[in-house]
Amino acid sequence: MYILYAINRIRSLMFVYSLFVPPSTVKQPPTIVKQSLKDYIVDPRDNIIIECEAKGTPVPTFQWRRNGKFFNVGKDPRVTMRSRSGTLEIRSSGKPEDYEGEYQCFASNDFGTAISNKILLRVSKSPLWPKEVLEPVVVREGESLVLPCNPPPGLPPPETFWMDSSIMPIIQDKRVSMGLNGDLFFSNVLARDATTDYSCNARFEFTHTIQQKNPYTLKVQTTRNVPETQPTFLSPKGLSSSKIVLRGEQLLLECIAAGVPSPNIDWIKKGADLPSKKVKIENFNKTLRLLNVSEEDSGDYVCMASNKIGSIRHSVEVQVKAAPYWLDKPTNLVLAPDENGRLVCRARGNPKPTIQWLMNGEPIESSLPNPNRQVLGDTILFHSVQIGSSAVYQCNASNEHGYLLANAFVNILDMAPRMLGPKNQLIKVIENNRTFLDCPFFGSPFPQLFKNGLGSGLDGGQYKLYNNGTLEIKQARPEDQGTYTCVASNILGKMENQVRLEVKEPTRIVQAPEHVTQAKGTTVRFDCRVKHDPSLPATVTWLKDDNGRIRKDNETLTIYNVNPEDAGTYTCSARTEIDENSASARLTVTDRPDPPQDLELSDPSARSVRLTWVPGNENNSPVTHFLVQFEEDRWEPGKWQNLSIFNGNLNSVNLQLSPFVNYQFRVIAINAVGQSQPSLPSARYQTSGAPPDVVPSGLKGWGSKKNNMEITWQALKSTERNGLNLRYMVSWRRKDTEEEWNNTTTTRTKHIIHNTDTYVPYEIKIKAINDFGHSPESNIVIGYSGEDKPSTAPTELRVSKINSTKVNLNWVPVDPSTVNGEFKEYKLYYWREASLIKGLKVNKTKLHKGFFTTAEQPSGILTELFPYSKYKMYMVVANREYEGPQSNTVEFYTKEGEPGAPKYFRIQRHTGVVHLKWDKPLEPNGVLIGYTLQYHTGELILISDILAHEYIITKLKHFILYISFSPPSSVCVCVWLLTAYKEQEDIATQGWFIGLMCAVALLVLILLIVCFIKRSRGGKYAGKMQQIHSHINPGLFIYDISDEDNKPLQGSQTSLDGNVKESDDSLVDYGEGGDGQFNEDGSFIGQYTVKKDKEETEGNESSEATSPVNAIYSLA
Repeated sequence: MYILYAINRIRSLMFVYSLFVPPSTVKQPPTIVKQSLKDYIVDPRDNIIIECEAKGTPVPTFQWRRNGKFFNVGKDPRVTMRSRSGTLEIRSSGKPEDYEGEYQCFASNDFGTAISNKILLRVSKSPLWPKEVLEPVVVREGESLVLPCNPPPGLPPPETFWMDSSIMPIIQDKRVSMGLNGDLFFSNVLARDATTDYSCNARFEFTHTIQQKNPYTLKVQTTRNVPETQPTFLSPKGLSSSKIVLRGEQLLLECIAAGVPSPNIDWIKKGADLPSKKVKIENFNKTLRLLNVSEEDSGDYVCMASNKIGSIRHSVEVQVKAAPYWLDKPTNLVLAPDENGRLVCRARGNPKPTIQWLMNGEPIESSLPNPNRQVLGDTILFHSVQIGSSAVYQCNASNEHGYLLANAFVNILDMAPRMLGPKNQLIKVIENNRTFLDCPFFGSPFPQLFKNGLGSGLDGGQYKLYNNGTLEIKQARPEDQGTYTCVASNILGKMENQVRLEVKEPTRIVQAPEHVTQAKGTTVRFDCRVKHDPSLPATVTWLKDDNGRIRKDNETLTIYNVNPEDAGTYTCSARTEIDENSASARLTVTDRPDPPQDLELSDPSARSVRLTWVPGNENNSPVTHFLVQFEEDRWEPGKWQNLSIFNGNLNSVNLQLSPFVNYQFRVIAINAVGQSQPSLPSARYQTSGAPPDVVPSGLKGWGSKKNNMEITWQALKSTERNGLNLRYMVSWRRKDTEEEWNNTTTTRTKHIIHNTDTYVPYEIKIKAINDFGHSPESNIVIGYSGEDKPSTAPTELRVSKINSTKVNLNWVPVDPSTVNGEFKEYKLYYWREASLIKGLKVNKTKLHKGFFTTAEQPSGILTELFPYSKYKMYMVVANREYEGPQSNTVEFYTKEGEPGAPKYFRIQRHTGVVHLKWDKPLEPNGVLIGYTLQYHTGELILISDILAHEYIITKLKHFILYISFSPPSSVCVCVWLLTAYKEQEDIATQGWFIGLMCAVALLVLILLIVCFIKRSRGGKYAGKMQQIHSHINPGLFIYDISDEDNKPLQGSQTSLDGNVKESDDSLVDYGEGGDGQFNEDGSFIGQYTVKKDKEETEGNESSEATSPVNAIYSLA
């Protein structure tokens, strides 16, 4: 028994085949097992061996027929037949051609005769090329030409090719190519075609010899203008042709066209696309090769030759014929007495093949009549066969293109069936794979298979039972597991065997290693996760040469300090005893490129030179750029500087150079990993001197003092000097005058002009000079002499439209000539002199604001002022360096504005009582007229015109308290008060109370968060406080007030600053920047301060600050 594993990267298939060898005691008709080819070509220098091997019991005897007649081997001393074989050996002495002919072998024993194919023996021939004298071929330039080859006929035909007298191949292209017949075609001849000769060569395969034809000499008559011509076909001729090809062979079609310019060839198939998997377009599109031709490849194939002048088509009608091929080949038949059977011989071809039956090598019609046999065309039926009727039957299917011959014996045995395979075999297969369970047997009839000892025979659907007893399971599934019983029986006995099938999960690589491109010296890791059947141990193998830097875990391969020699393909192979799976990944190790080599200079000129180099190894990362650097030994010797960067696909560049520089160059290659080492320097290249090309840049003039002007510029680079003794000639004169230009020459980059008037414009220009001449002059730039203090002040500074936070300004501008420099701005200085509220201290820091305006009646707006305050201001005019004298000082008063928040707010609770206390705002922004208190106890309670700074709320039940104050810059405090107080019992320790409070707190917190998200804006206040912008009350502060204990309101408490205070109220300030705390008696005391809101320009809106924390105050 033979087991074949078919393995690919996805899964493996297991096929089980048996070679059934009947016992040596069983009689069997002959069977041909080896024979020579039908068309048998031999080398005349070797012995001729015609093979014919057969088996059978008893051992067959052999005889041969040659050209249809008995061939007496014993009479020819040069011919021998091998022992126990029909193979003939013919010695090579003499003339081998004497033995050419058609041979057929007959193998016979007591039970029949088997015959071989008819073997056509031919001797290989390699005739010499006929002698001929070839005259020179004369052709005009642009005309087409065909050089015929006409090789001598050989057996098999020789392979042809063209060479010149120097044994060099003729270069072929779209214009010049060899045809299928060996001729050399020129679509158009060029003058250069006459520079060589052309010789056709024939190589004979069997003799391994090459014969050369006398060469052609080509003479081309040149013309001044070669006319362009429309394509015409050189091969095949005309516009259509036909071709017959046999099924299974290859189709070769050719189109070669003449024309100027050389035509392009394209192929199409009428009514269908060319079959891309079978078609090859070769010989510069001139040849179409179609492999393994089948009937559907019939049709019209069109080649089109075109150039810019026109196009032409040729259509080839292809007909596919077929030599006979098998549909049902007759197979050996073993029968017991009185059994029935049949031989079937079906073949197809074009034309349809003729079927002929033979028995023991002779036409069946000439055999003795057999009442138990019936011939029905391609089928022979046997019924109630008897001992002694064994024979070998031959089926011959033939048409005009060939024939098929098959031997099939009918062996009548009087013996019980025999099982030949091992007993109780265990076969393991992979799920969903095609599986074959073999039942090797000898005898008749064919066995039947049963699963788990139940049911009828297995055939159909998922199962297919072959005539040899093999059971095919198309897709093995877990439910196919079990014991399969093979039963063979006839009238002489019964035999059976069992096979146990186990279906296993396939071995799969669920995470395959991935391709990696990694720089040298880094660490690489390949992962390979495997899933397999738990009952089958799996081993994971990594395929790659190992070394000390590679660590292989079961499913991981790690390579440290990657080197170039680690590059390659790494394969993870997972194997169990019945299948295997593998996955591969490619490691590409990249590195910096090697430095370029062999720098050469060529094409020298005054301002350029060509630099050529040989690129170094890219080290698996393409070179993207080449950086060319230079070093010169006159101005900055030893310093390498960047000259130019070029694309990575160049290795020869033209360098633009500067005069009077002694260059040497080097090249650096750059890829994605980094830069290579610099190449070795090139030879030096000295450019000649020249006047400067570049005008000094950065020219400007400005005054460092009120009576001078400094002229400065940037020095030329060393490669811009173009010669020795570089100096600069700078020229100047007053603008808008007809003065002569003043000039001076200097080697520095600055020149100072003294004794100038204040802030006078000058025209300035410059040029560079060396020993070879001067550069072009620069463009004229305008510079100014130094500035002085402005001599006058703005007048009539006054204010208007005063409100609480802004004021409008107006003034009379200064005469521009008195600015004594470049006008910068009018600068207003102002400060808060005092608050109109007695006793309120203010910050008197002087502030300023600039106004850039050149209007005849300038004005401005001063904003961000404090309300209800006294301000003073004055104005100056400023140039770039100085400020002028002060204007008149103006005093004004801002109006009242919205008050700030109370300075602090304090809360202390007792049973049923809340004591509220606050202080006036830090910035009242006007005269306070009272406070308004607002809170909720299920209904809105509003208390207005409170003049005091405290309030007591009594008789409280469960409620939420919102407290707000008027004026609008108010405070709102949200307090949750629980006043169900009992003398004997603290409900804060009760479970029901704690659960209720948690639920209520969560609901309130969610409500306040939603409110905050939709309405809040601004910054944060210290402590736990929030101001909410609401459509009901634009100023809402929420205080976080909580209680840990219910104690009497007496004793000492610790304040936020750590001091101990004695107070009946237990009030502790909640200051800005501090954290809220609980006091010893459980009360929470908060004090806050609120920063002043800033009004916008129009003074009708204020910004509001918020804190994102909501507070719950609980009391028991």
